[in-house]
Amino acid sequence: MLNTTIVKKIGEIVGNENVLKTKEELLCYGYDSTPEAFLPDLIARPHTTSQVQEIVKLANEHRFPIVPRGAATGLSGGSLPVKGGVVVDLTGMNKILEIDEDNLVAVVEPGVITYQVQQAVEEKGLFYPIDPGSLKTSTIGGNVAECAGGPRAFKYGVTRDYVLGLEVVTPEGEVLTTGGKTIKSVTGYDLIRLYTGSEGTLGIITKIYLRLIPKPEAKKTLMVIYDKLDDAAQSVSQIIKRGITPATLELMDDQTIKCVENYKQMGLPLDAEAILIIEVDGPRLLLDSQAKEVAEVCHKCGAREVKIAETEAERDSIWAARRAVSAAVVQIKPTKISEDISVPRMAIPETIRRLKKIASKYNLNLVIFGHAGDGNLHPNILCDKTDAEEMERVDKAIGELFATAIELGGTLSGEHGIGTMKAPYLKLETGETGFAVMKKIKEALDPNNILNPGKIFGSGSDE
Repeated sequence: MLNTTIVKKIGEIVGNENVLKTKEELLCYGYDSTPEAFLPDLIARPHTTSQVQEIVKLANEHRFPIVPRGAATGLSGGSLPVKGGVVVDLTGMNKILEIDEDNLVAVVEPGVITYQVQQAVEEKGLFYPIDPGSLKTSTIGGNVAECAGGPRAFKYGVTRDYVLGLEVVTPEGEVLTTGGKTIKSVTGYDLIRLYTGSEGTLGIITKIYLRLIPKPEAKKTLMVIYDKLDDAAQSVSQIIKRGITPATLELMDDQTIKCVENYKQMGLPLDAEAILIIEVDGPRLLLDSQAKEVAEVCHKCGAREVKIAETEAERDSIWAARRAVSAAVVQIKPTKISEDISVPRMAIPETIRRLKKIASKYNLNLVIFGHAGDGNLHPNILCDKTDAEEMERVDKAIGELFATAIELGGTLSGEHGIGTMKAPYLKLETGETGFAVMKKIKEALDPNNILNPGKIFGSGSDE
């Protein structure tokens, strides 16, 4: 619990109207998009870097935890106040400070919604490609903290590929600026990469310089239906070998197809093992021939049917199936454990087969979808968090799921981060040495363990 002196001081820093402390308010800040929840002691809503700085200095003086928070759309527990303390809500720092059309750079505060950035730059004929599923609600600061990806990551990369510079409040309350509008810099250690994906454990991001690119002229979308999952994976490989780099290469497995069809009645084939949603973009003159070439490859690899959207309405209809997934799958059970692994592309069929065996072993409902182009799968376990016995089975299955990903040459997370949900499994990938190196970085930069304790390394290591 925070004493009244600390609460009063925080009120003086951000204004009393930006301090939340009733039980009802605290409950609203205790959860994110995972099934877990923890109660913070106080909410502070700063609007300037200097206010963030003062809160961090106060936390060091009195040794209370700080949890940076955006829109809390994270799927690994990164913004959960697992040790209580003060949640620093950054959504009030929500200005697009500059769109530099000549240097192709946007300068933004961390609380700006991702979709708002995209809309603002597209009005000027520019493009910010990063498109997490939560893009209409998630904040840019959260995207940077988690190194968010999305369907377009196969062609365009992830958040770290578009961060040119950062302003960061360090764990001891200093302000660090690294990078800026220059495209190239090899001055010392790459601090931009260090902070991008650090999940709020090494600093609080207060300003971001984003790289922009010209907006693609047009796009073309295909839905491809397969009787066999292996044929879908082979199509992905052959498309890439042809020198075609689609903007998106999305996969839905058989259980996902059934869930979406039950939810939306779109006419999806219930006997198919897989659906690929493929989108190519670029110069308008090239897209028809490129889409036809993709369709030809898919047919040669065994596709049952290829639909090419000829109108915007047809494109929207195809994407409606993918966008419906999250809402559709929770019709089965109320709790959705959204996991996130990446494996080599050609390991996708074997990965899915093994994951389904794990689900069968523990008698669990599992749907699998994700970004086939870069091997980033999202196995979703559908369960009921109030059923203790079922949740024990879920925990065991998750452990085997991650072990499978590592065994097949993959990784624990392609875009969701580690947070609390994956912390117990981190050493599976990093080994003892890698884990120790990361811990030393955390301890060196945050000696008082102020920032977001309990994340990445696990709760026990922060005692």
